[in-house]
Amino acid sequence: MNLIADFFPTGRACGVTAVVEGFFAFVWFGWGQAAAPSWLVVPFAVGTGLGAVVAVLGVLVAARSTGRLAAASDPAVRRRYGITVGVEFGLIGVGAAVLGAAGLARWIPVWVCVVVGVHFFSLSPVLANPSLRPLGALITAAAVAALVVGLASTAAPSTITGPGAGLCLLAFGVATLLNRSRGQPTVEPART
Repeated sequence: MNLIADFFPTGRACGVTAVVEGFFAFVWFGWGQAAAPSWLVVPFAVGTGLGAVVAVLGVLVAARSTGRLAAASDPAVRRRYGITVGVEFGLIGVGAAVLGAAGLARWIPVWVCVVVGVHFFSLSPVLANPSLRPLGALITAAAVAALVVGLASTAAPSTITGPGAGLCLLAFGVATLLNRSRGQPTVEPART
């Protein structure tokens, strides 16, 4: 039993996981640019670009991989996945609306970041992906850091949550792609 290989998804799930993590790294780095000082725009743009690259590589891995995705093919898994993501989106929407109505819109990125981080804990067993637990812990920690820094300084919380969540997602997306060769084969060998 290879603990590293068992930690990350393999096959088509590897590719789909990298697509999701890369895409949302792209999104978080982009959100980080919303109120960032000018000297951070280029590093955040690089993070955005790298997130896009990971997402594209994930598409290629998923397209070339065999096997079915439990989240797409197993009705029980699909239902639990839908409930988890539905609750996540609902909490994000309600929290953002409350913060916006209260005149606290600058804290919306912190709220979104903490909800996203926490949702990975319940998604991990649904998708049989243990790597989502530490990813969730790190993204939640980025939200806490943004709250502390935002309260203690003039820095916009999005300037902290953007690269915090973006780096976590980017690192896990890259690790997922790098691990694909350590697990089960993802592409059937060509028959000659």
